[in-house]
Amino acid sequence: MLLTSLIKPILYFSISMATAQSINLENKIIPESIKKEAIEALTFFPELYDTAIEFKFKNNIRKSTMQAQPRFTSFFKSKENREYVILISRSIQIEGEKFTMDDIPSDVKVGWIGHELGHLMDYRDRTNLGMLIFGIKYLFSFKHIKEVERAADTYAIIHGMGDYIIKTKNFILDNANLSEKYKERIRRLYISPEEVMELINKNKVAEELENIEEDS
Repeated sequence: MLLTSLIKPILYFSISMATAQSINLENKIIPESIKKEAIEALTFFPELYDTAIEFKFKNNIRKSTMQAQPRFTSFFKSKENREYVILISRSIQIEGEKFTMDDIPSDVKVGWIGHELGHLMDYRDRTNLGMLIFGIKYLFSFKHIKEVERAADTYAIIHGMGDYIIKTKNFILDNANLSEKYKERIRRLYISPEEVMELINKNKVAEELENIEEDS
């Protein structure tokens, strides 16, 4: 009993230190209501330590729950100094179902945020011109949308977030109130839970990312 009481504070201190070392909260703006989930997701992406990110709630995001994008003013900066905003919808309308962030399990929110951080990993090495072309293609090409969304999932998985990504998929695909038509669109655009497991079990995550980058 005494040993347990000593170990718990040591473990908590170790985890806190690891978190502090992998996340720079001085350049992150995070609403209190999702701070726990955002910090949890950020711990998987130490490469984003020096990247300025604002998590910002918005009343409505068309066809999205969350949306990662560069700040407009960042287009006048080098890609190394680019700043990003992750917009988060206050309420989510999927067909007849309406959710708020409070309705969504914490692990699902972590997975969604991890997916958006995957987008930032995809953006960070692109030039400003490359980002402009990227945005135009996203507006007009379903094939490009699929490549981009699968790349974001893959970046999250390769950073160790596979379990969280699976939970985000199952949250939608296991919802009995959503139509099969909507679920089929999700299956076409994003990596399926079965594919996530296969990529992890067969150590093919890096290979999948290379294939996506070659296609794009």
